Amino acid sequence: MASDNETDDYHELCRSFRWRLPEYFNIAGDVCGRWAGDRRRFALYYEDASGFTSAHSFWDIQREANRLSNVLAALATVAGDRVAIVLPQRPEAAIALVAILQMGAIAVPLAHRLGPDALAHRLGDSAAYLAIVDETMLPILAQIRHRLPALRHVVGVGAAVGKAVKPWGEVVEHASPRYTPAITAAGDAALILYSGTSSGRAPGVVMAHRTLLGNLDAYVSAHEGFPQAGDLFWSALDWADSGGLWQGLLATWHFGQPLLAYNGPFDAGKAFVLLQRYAVQNCLLAPLALQIMQQTLPEPRATCDLDLRTLASSGPPLAESVRNWSQEKLGVTISEPWCGSGTSGILGHCAARWPSSAGSLGRPYPGHRVAIVDRQGRVLGSDEVGELAVNRQCNGEDDPALLLGFWRSPAETAASLVGDGWVLTGDLATVDAKGDFWHRGRAGDL
Repeated sequence: MASDNETDDYHELCRSFRWRLPEYFNIAGDVCGRWAGDRRRFALYYEDASGFTSAHSFWDIQREANRLSNVLAALATVAGDRVAIVLPQRPEAAIALVAILQMGAIAVPLAHRLGPDALAHRLGDSAAYLAIVDETMLPILAQIRHRLPALRHVVGVGAAVGKAVKPWGEVVEHASPRYTPAITAAGDAALILYSGTSSGRAPGVVMAHRTLLGNLDAYVSAHEGFPQAGDLFWSALDWADSGGLWQGLLATWHFGQPLLAYNGPFDAGKAFVLLQRYAVQNCLLAPLALQIMQQTLPEPRATCDLDLRTLASSGPPLAESVRNWSQEKLGVTISEPWCGSGTSGILGHCAARWPSSAGSLGRPYPGHRVAIVDRQGRVLGSDEVGELAVNRQCNGEDDPALLLGFWRSPAETAASLVGDGWVLTGDLATVDAKGDFWHRGRAGDL
C-alpha cells in the first residue's frame, strides 16, 4: 500500500506535468533518422523459426527505408496515401514502417493471421493504395484482390512472387539510399490500427505522430527507468497491435535501443531460449503467453541463465499465480501498462513511483486525465461500474496518446466522445478510494 508521502508525491507529479509538444514531429525521424548517423548503434536482432539470424543497425534500417520510400514515390505514393503492411515480426516490417511514415503517408499495419474477409474489410475500409505482404498472406490477398479497387500495387517480401507482384529485393536493390523526409505536424495522421482478427467490421483507429510521445511515460515506468545499461527489448506481441507498437517497437527505438524480433509461432520453450540466447533484459508478453511459460517451466532459473530486468504484460488482468511465479521464480515484478484498441499508455503500474494494488489496472500516468463515466459523460464515484474514459485534455493541454478518431466514421467518432471531452474506451471499470482502477469487462457486457 502506498504511504501518504508517496500518494502526495504522485498527485503533485500529476498536477505539475506538462506535455510541451513540438509543433512538428515525425515518428520515423524520431525512432530511426536521428540515430542512423552512428553506424555502430544496433537497432534489431532477428531470428526466424528456421534458425536464420541477422543483425541490423539504425544506419542499415534507414538506408533500406530510404530505398523503399523512393520506390513508393516512383509508384506515385503521396502524403496521406494508405500503405498496408501485412507482415510478421521481420526486418522488412520495421523498414516499411519507417519508409511510409517519413513520406507523410499513413501506415496500416495489419495482423499476420487475418482470413480473407477480415483482410478484405481492412484493406477496403482504409482504401489502401499499396500492400506489402509475404508468401503466407499473398495467396489470401489473391483471393480478394478483385474486391479492392483502391489497391494499385503489391510488394512481395521473401518468397511472395507472382503476377502483378513487385518483389521487394528487386525493386529496392536499385533504388537510391538517399531520401529527404517530409515535414509533418505532430498532430498529422500517422497510422490506422484495426483491433483483433475477426471478419466482422472493425473500425480503423487513426493515430497521430504525437501518439508515440504520449506513450513514453508508460513505457519508461513499466520498464523501471528504461533505458539502463545493457537493456535489450523483446515482445511476442504483433507489430500491428497497439501494445506491440507503442509499448514495443516504436518506444524502444525512440530511445535508440536495440530490440529482438522473432518470426515464428509462440512457443514457451522457444521463448525461454530467446530470452537466454540474446540476454533479453526487458520483455512485454500477453497474459496467456506468461501462463503457458509458467506451466511449461515452473522453475526457469534451474535450467535457464536469464538476465531479465523488467517484465510487462498487456491484456486481461494477470492471474495471481502468474504474478507470484514471476516474482519468485524469475525475480521480477510484472508491470501491467493498459493497452486499449484505440488508446494505450494512459494508466498502469509503476512500483518505484506509485505502488498500486496487485490485479488492478493501476493509476493514470502523469499527463492523462482518466475517470469512470456513464453514457452521458457524468463522472461516477468510487466503486461504481461505468466505462473507462480519458479526457481529451489534461492540465489545459491536449492528451497526445488519444486517437484522432475512427477512419471515415464521423458518427462513430462522435459517439465515442461524451460529456466534457471524455473519450470512451469500450472497457468497463471501477476506481477505488485509493485511486486504483479495476477492470470489469467490456462495455457490451453491461
